[in-house]
Amino acid sequence: MTRTSDEPLTLTVHTLPQPGEMAASDAARTRSGRWKMLVLLLVCAAPVIASYFTYYVIRPEGGKSYGDLIDPQRPLPPMEGRNVQGELVPLESLRQQWLLISVADSACNEACERHLYLQRQIREMLGREKDRLDWVWLRTGDAALREPLVQATAAAVVLQVDAGQLAQWLEPAAGQQIQDHLYVVDPMGNWMMRFPADLDPKRARRDLDRLLRASSFWDKAGR
Repeated sequence: MTRTSDEPLTLTVHTLPQPGEMAASDAARTRSGRWKMLVLLLVCAAPVIASYFTYYVIRPEGGKSYGDLIDPQRPLPPMEGRNVQGELVPLESLRQQWLLISVADSACNEACERHLYLQRQIREMLGREKDRLDWVWLRTGDAALREPLVQATAAAVVLQVDAGQLAQWLEPAAGQQIQDHLYVVDPMGNWMMRFPADLDPKRARRDLDRLLRASSFWDKAGR
């Protein structure tokens, strides 16, 4: 016959954490999580910060930029343009590429045609880096595009936009008009440079070369 032990059952009792200890532990975990998130954000932003530091502070190849740097930079506005097919396209969708922008009435006079030609030539002069730059014509007015213009700008992004809205974003130099310049927008969607009127294409190309080189390790062709 099995004999039942008269000894009492032994229980192990663990000390419960005190409310103050739990609060301190939660606060420590929160601080740790915030530091990890901050480090992650810095790691992600480092290439962008480094490229802008290289261009604006170190200045590859030395010397002053040909184009006027815009400070503070102005992000692409929440407005739409209508493409050649009649579709509405948000300007913000042009982000993630460098943009070289001209502005002109849809009738496109001689000065407009010259800017379109220079945009194409400057882009071609960038060689293998040209696919990182989009050629953009923001056209104003209601005139229909002439067929030769449609064919000549087949490789460009052509959007019909409201002149009033556009003037709230792009701004000409003193004494100039908005259509007198070419404008540069970075891949993050910020207008950051304005080339002078009576453009020197070689000097403009040098500026673009430097920008593309400074951003080459984080910016790639295509969206």
